[in-house]
Parts: sequence; structure tokens; C-alpha cells
Amino acid sequence: MKCRRILAGIAIASALASAAYGHERELVIGLSMARTGTFVSVANANEIAVDMAVDEINRAGGVNGSAIRLVKFDTAGDPKQSVLAVEQFARDNGALAIVGPFSSSEARVAFSAGERLGIVQMSMSSSAPGVAAPFKYAFRNTVDEGLVIEMVLKAMRAKNLSMGTAAIAYATDDAVSKAVGTTVLPEALIKVEVPVGGFVDFPYKAFDMSAQVSKLAQLKPDIVGVGAPPEAMINLAKEMKRQGVSARLFAGTTVGDPDLPVRFGDAGEGTIIGSPFYSDLNDAVRAFARSFATRAEAAKIGRTVPNQTDISSYDIVYLYAEAMKRAGVTGEPSKIAAERTAVRDELRKMKDYPALGGKITFRENGDAIKPIYVLEAKGGHWTLFDQRTAD
Repeated sequence: MKCRRILAGIAIASALASAAYGHERELVIGLSMARTGTFVSVANANEIAVDMAVDEINRAGGVNGSAIRLVKFDTAGDPKQSVLAVEQFARDNGALAIVGPFSSSEARVAFSAGERLGIVQMSMSSSAPGVAAPFKYAFRNTVDEGLVIEMVLKAMRAKNLSMGTAAIAYATDDAVSKAVGTTVLPEALIKVEVPVGGFVDFPYKAFDMSAQVSKLAQLKPDIVGVGAPPEAMINLAKEMKRQGVSARLFAGTTVGDPDLPVRFGDAGEGTIIGSPFYSDLNDAVRAFARSFATRAEAAKIGRTVPNQTDISSYDIVYLYAEAMKRAGVTGEPSKIAAERTAVRDELRKMKDYPALGGKITFRENGDAIKPIYVLEAKGGHWTLFDQRTAD
């Protein structure tokens, strides 16, 4: 009798464990998203892109005969919430890997939590230099912002654009923008031997930039590097046009809004940026954009055109699916720690994976080696100026 009670207890415990981790034939992936909060204008559709990828993979038979199940956590871009997301996915949901977090400020703390818990995370947007480097379980499906801006400048030089002198404009109250303005842009300009004549700074929500642009007018630069979110760059461009400052604007991924050329009007004509996504790249990307638009319209999120973080999120799901396939993961609770590590190891071994945004390999520091599309704002659209891959 006592033996039967013990066996019954074991069975109940096993059933509870299975319930906690979901159906035994499901492979759980967490989505740490910034659907609300500071980054909502660029991050609010990442969920749509991830849902698309999961649906496509499951319709095609899943991974190793198992369906992917997605669990979600809206961090609102808050680093503290990003840590809670990792802990929930790892401890409560039995996730094998996590898509996200979104920002570099979140990644700095969430990656540390994931390292302690032994679960892979891959950011779709973080590009501040070196954020993933200290960790074994941290990846970024992005390119270091310094490399992106260096590629932009090299493309501009190769096309013989006027770039004798530069100025730098940046937001002071956003950590990434400030890092770009004070460190990344100066270092990139030194590498291409363009002298920096001066700096202007502003709060990232600033509307009146007349004083900053007056200073730019005095500096008379050929080019102005920008470290700021899209909204601040728009205000800067419009004030430059009003004051007759004709310097060309350039930036990295922080301003990668697909609607930016339209929002600029003619004020930002000729602006050049680096992006891991070009919406008119090929038929596969155009098909993705059409499917995305249908879902985004139904969701009423305020835009229907995918941006670079949307396609990055989509590709992360496929990267995880491929790593799980190669590792032969089962999602069994008793194997969860080993299978999380196996996913990590397969990602680190992956070479030239054919993702939608281009072939992807991961550096030792966890960052992606992937194509960067140098785009120019022309006639209300982003046009392909050049295509490059960092060494």
C-alpha cells in the first residue's frame, strides 16, 4: 500500500511537471517584447513577426516532430521587467530559448540573468558595442553600431560624396543615442579620417532645435552624424532645412524607421543610414512584407510596413528552430538544462544560415555577421545605396 502511494505521488509530481512545462510534444520559446513603453513605435510589431514565423514552422511540421509554443512577456522596455521575463520563461514556462529582449539597456541586465539560468537569449535590436560579449548564452541578431556606421561612411567615401568635415548631433537622455554620439560616431569618423568640427546635443524629445542648428550653421560641416531616435532626427532635419543648413545627415540603425523618408518630407532628402533590412531586397522579402502587412492591418498597430527589428525577430525564430533541429531537442523537462545548452552550442557553430535578411553567422562575442544595407532617402522612400558585410 505504501509503495502504491509513493508511486501515485511520483505520477502526480510528473503530471504537474508536465503541466508546468506544457504539452510534451511542444517546444517552448519565450518572447520578451517591448509592445508598450519607450520603444513602442519601433517594437510594437515584433510580436506579429514572431507569430508569423512560429505559424509557418508549425504548419510545415514543427521541429523534430514537435510544435513550437510561444509564451510572451511585455517588458515595456524596462530593464527590471526584462529580468522578470527571463526568470518566468526559464523557471515557470520551461522555455528552451528566448526571443529578445529589445533594447541594449534591457539586454545588459537580462543577459546576466539568462547566464545564471543557463538559457539562450537573442536580442532583435540591441546594437550598443559589446553588450553580449561577456556572456556564453547571449546573442544579438544585430550588428555592432560602430561597425554599421563605419560601413556607412566607407560606402559614402566609395561613392565620392563630399565629407571633408563632420559634426555630430546626439540625444543626451537616451543611453544608446548618447553612446553613439560621444563614442561610436567619433571613433568611426577617425577610422575614415574625417575630422569632427564640433558637437551639438539635445533631449531626445526636444522639438525646438533652433539653437543646435544655429551652431551647426557656424560649423559648416559637409556631413552630420546623428545618434538619436527617428523622431529627434526628423525635428533636426526640418530645422536644418528651415535655417538653410545643407549638410548631409547620416546614421546607423537607431533611426531605421521604414516610414522615415515620408516623415522627413523633403527635409531629409539624401540622408544615409545603415540597416540590416531592405524591404525591396528580393521576392522572399517582398512576400514577407505582404503577409506582415495583412496581419498588421488586422492588429491595428498604426503601421503596416515591417522594420529591421521585425525581420530580425522573425529570423531569430528560424535560427532557434534550426538549432533545435540540429540538436535533436525534445522539450522533455528532465532534459531542459542540457537542451538549452545544446541550442546555444548549435547557434555558435552555425555558419551562413540562409535567413530572410541575408546569411547569418555568429561572432565569438555573440553578435551576428550579416549584410548591412546602406540606404538613402530619396523621394519619400529608402533606396539601396550600397550593400556591405563587416569583416
